[in-house]
Amino acid sequence: MVQYRRNFVAGGTYFFTVALHDRKKDLLVSHIDLLRVAIRDTRQARPFQIDAMVVLPEHLHAVWTLPPGDVDYAQRWRSIKSHFSRALANAGAPVSLGENGEYNVWQPRYWEHTIRDDRDLEHHVAYIHYNPVKHRHAANAIEWPHSSFHRFVRNGVLPNDWGGSDQEDLQHGYGE
Repeated sequence: MVQYRRNFVAGGTYFFTVALHDRKKDLLVSHIDLLRVAIRDTRQARPFQIDAMVVLPEHLHAVWTLPPGDVDYAQRWRSIKSHFSRALANAGAPVSLGENGEYNVWQPRYWEHTIRDDRDLEHHVAYIHYNPVKHRHAANAIEWPHSSFHRFVRNGVLPNDWGGSDQEDLQHGYGE
């Protein structure tokens, strides 16, 4: 069996890709309010900063920064995943139990990358914001509603016409 090694940097900034178990379902966007509550409740219990994020039908990408001295992103993802899974089941969504007795909503693992510097951060944030265009969910980044791209536009960091389908594709090769 492969030994997974995570890089833990106290107060670090990390890029994540987290996917549903069944990549044909659209549970993340069809139940976006339940996902928002799971994230909000987790952040209240164990604070972290969401630097950038996009939620697509069957996977999401995020860049988080943890508080100084904190390395425990794994517990935060566990909390978000379990909270969302229970909420789906309580809402009557078609979720099944796996052999381990847990809901079969999420893939058991996720992709994590420690952000090394400002350039690496910029690269991953661009990847996140362009992802709905890459997957043909939108013709432009501004058209996808479940993205921190809108906050970047509101704050004057990016223009609202950034990331159109005529733009050169951002081939980064991470996480999917």
